[in-house]
Amino acid sequence: MKKTISLLLVFLLITIALVTYIKRQIEDNQKIAEAAIGQEVELVGLDKGQFAPNFTLQTLDGQTVSLADYRGKKVMINFWATWCPPCKVEMPHMQNYYKKHAAIDNVEILAINLTYQDGSHKQIQQFVKGLDVQFPVLLAESKDITETYKTMAYPTTFMVDSEGRIQYQITGPLDLEMLQQYASKLK
Repeated sequence: MKKTISLLLVFLLITIALVTYIKRQIEDNQKIAEAAIGQEVELVGLDKGQFAPNFTLQTLDGQTVSLADYRGKKVMINFWATWCPPCKVEMPHMQNYYKKHAAIDNVEILAINLTYQDGSHKQIQQFVKGLDVQFPVLLAESKDITETYKTMAYPTTFMVDSEGRIQYQITGPLDLEMLQQYASKLK
């Protein structure tokens, strides 16, 4: 009996320590995300003004989309995942921007989900549906596109002008005001 109680106490203490550690990690990640909100970074492996590398991916509803389809529009290419806390913070702002400003600003958002890391299509669909995301959500079934764009942290957003040239790379979540500011800088 004493042995069972001792084991339960040890298990309880380990559980409390683990929960405390996880909670601290989540809080630290949120602080990092808040500190990194909208941090424009130097383009890594891609040059400002270079043409954005073309890609062709499937959407959640099975359509094929290529970046080249959007030539003549400004494009926000956003790399994200459902497991990414800063992505969860950013996505409602992107939807709000898309709903209220994208058509006026001649901007398209292409949200590239890291499907090869993210889990099932059903999980992604539930996330997108829960936020009523109306812009194209593309599925990166392999890491090829993240390697092409040299993304290392998420979310990462590339701002591409109407000529198809990369103008900005932002790591960290963007809010509505920042989305509007970056869109206004694009020609």
